[in-house]
Amino acid sequence: MSAAKTRAQSLINDNAVVVFSKSYCPYCDSSKKLLDGLNAKYTTLELDLEEEGAAIQSALAEISSQRTVPNIFINKKHIGGNSDLQGKKDLKDLLKEAGAI
Repeated sequence: MSAAKTRAQSLINDNAVVVFSKSYCPYCDSSKKLLDGLNAKYTTLELDLEEEGAAIQSALAEISSQRTVPNIFINKKHIGGNSDLQGKKDLKDLLKEAGAI
């Protein structure tokens, strides 16, 4: 397993909520604002600010079959992107289950 894939998988395994993001991405901002509005605890990795960001993004494509950001995981499960997160009717329940709120 590549170092980038190991790092991505560790973040997913070790955190209730992970948002793989890019600092300039409006959809990423929208996802983070939604989580902030729910007072959820989450970990963000800004791929554009990481030295190995491109490698991590490629690894995420292998892990989740999604190449775009935001790439969101809750309780080790791939949620999808911003529209998936925004459309989750049971988001609060998922976050509670994960221990994020």
